[in-house]
Amino acid sequence: MRILLLAGILSSAAAAQSLTDPPPIVQLVRKPGTGGASLKPYANAGAAINVVGMASVTGLPETWLVEGHYSFASVEDLDQRISALAPVRAFSDASDPLQDDVLAPSRTMLALYRPNWSYRPDQAIRMFPRARYFQISLYRIRPGTEAEFGELIRLRRATADVINLDRPDLAYQVISGAPAGTFVFLSPIASLRNFDDGVNSVPVFAEGLANAKAKEGSKIASDTEISREHLLFRVEPRISYVSNDFADVDPDFWRGKAK
Repeated sequence: MRILLLAGILSSAAAAQSLTDPPPIVQLVRKPGTGGASLKPYANAGAAINVVGMASVTGLPETWLVEGHYSFASVEDLDQRISALAPVRAFSDASDPLQDDVLAPSRTMLALYRPNWSYRPDQAIRMFPRARYFQISLYRIRPGTEAEFGELIRLRRATADVINLDRPDLAYQVISGAPAGTFVFLSPIASLRNFDDGVNSVPVFAEGLANAKAKEGSKIASDTEISREHLLFRVEPRISYVSNDFADVDPDFWRGKAK
């Protein structure tokens, strides 16, 4: 069943690879430190993907590179091109002083898109070029509780709809590079000023429904989740590798203001 689902996602995405289509595969490169990451491997390899680079605002100092892929052939092609150019430690340097006992070495994760667990995904992907921050939520669930976790996500989405929460996200399931049962939710944010408005209040007619869903969701979370972590990242154009179509949404931000 999972193989058929994956095949359906990839086949539908292969025909349409625009900014309105969430990539069915993302490769996440986590690098310790916020000093930046080298984009030379992507440029030298002539990568035909978008890579959004971001630096942590909360949590440990980290740099994340989010690669959007529309097929496993794309993942393989990039891997082979970069390996041929820089076969040893393409994204990290053993002499880097940040590589110590406190900060772990770079980690790469491969994850598949879960459309049914995403919240307003069409809005989320359109916001990527306009995002200045990302909230990244990492979940790890107990073995055999994926169905229950899916119900928890459904309840949270229903609650978000009740209060008309303007915070879309894309859900991905990590299939390699992290413990089984790891899920990543990417939520683009145009400005932190959005948080000043707080959470939209629940309409009076929906308070009972929202409270019931909150109690049910809390019970499911305690039974399914091993860990939950929310991190805030700042988008960094200097360590991003994006197409002209992507950058044209806001060329001053992505390419720098013309002098």
